[in-house]
Amino acid sequence: MQLGIRLHDVNTALSSEYHTMEKRAEKAKEEGFSCVHLAFSKVISGVTFDAAALNEGLAFHTKRVFERTGLDVAVLGCYLNLAHPDEDKLREIQSKYYAHIRIAALMGAGVVGTETGAPNAAYKMDGSTHSDEALNTFLRGLAPVVECAEHYGVTVAIEPVWKHIVYCPDRAVEVLRAMGSQNLRIILDPVNLLYPGNIDHRERVIDEAIDKLGEHVAVVHLKDFVPQGDDLKSIAAGTGEMDYTNILRFMKQRKPFLQATLENTCNDNAVASRCFLERLYEQL
Repeated sequence: MQLGIRLHDVNTALSSEYHTMEKRAEKAKEEGFSCVHLAFSKVISGVTFDAAALNEGLAFHTKRVFERTGLDVAVLGCYLNLAHPDEDKLREIQSKYYAHIRIAALMGAGVVGTETGAPNAAYKMDGSTHSDEALNTFLRGLAPVVECAEHYGVTVAIEPVWKHIVYCPDRAVEVLRAMGSQNLRIILDPVNLLYPGNIDHRERVIDEAIDKLGEHVAVVHLKDFVPQGDDLKSIAAGTGEMDYTNILRFMKQRKPFLQATLENTCNDNAVASRCFLERLYEQL
């Protein structure tokens, strides 16, 4: 297991002028992480990251930063709504995916990661989010992105989330079959598959995801949760109610070199979360 962190969860000083991609990368390495989840807009300030800004120079600069620190970019994030109902806006969104894919090829990122959106401009769950119509809308938006990934030899990985269009393992399998591409993989975040209606059966939910999606998993996201009203609050690994036994056993037995990135950490608990997971992993 290779543990990493979302780079935008790494803060290097109270002053924002030190919250640069370079400084965050250095700190992530100092904290014992081996890879990162990188979202350009969250670690480089003062830039509007349209397709023009996502250029070759940015790719080479980013590659140098992470080569110096000895970190891999496990996930290059492009978490935009590929089911956006406005055709002009959808084309703009797709152009950003194409640019991320091109950059990923140049800098050697593991995957271009994305969630699966909602069938509205607000990117919010509504009564139609889990419908077949919404799924078909997402597939139409995703198809040219996957085609672009195939052209550049890059992997795109979708992340199933209960509140989004691809909300369960079966839906994810549908997408994989519909695309029929070796360049489409899965980011598995067990907590994102949970909601108050299935939380009492969470072991079964997570085991089903591992069983149906395991061979397609390229990256794992690791975080924890606690119930909060009629929802779940995401928090740092080891600080809530999550049982990591089965997901870590899957990683150790079937994908021992798999990269996994922590989510919802802060400076005060990131190292503790890493150590917590590493101890559990070694005990299995």
